[in-house]
Amino acid sequence: MKYKVRYNKNAGQPGRGTVEHKWRVFDENGKEYLCKNVILRKDAWTEIDPNGHDYNFVCDGELDIVRETSTIAII
Repeated sequence: MKYKVRYNKNAGQPGRGTVEHKWRVFDENGKEYLCKNVILRKDAWTEIDPNGHDYNFVCDGELDIVRETSTIAII
């Protein structure tokens, strides 16, 4: 699956996680995950989607969530 990762400019605001949730991860279906840490175990690149949203990075892989540390790994 393809994942798009953006920096969370609104961290700490209502519905945007705590001030520590600095990353927004989106899957191909548009589901959004907020997390404190992102680990990439795959090649990544930058791109702009057709709606004009820029992403810090994009990669293909599997999503692994470690809820205890609010970490998302793309492996």
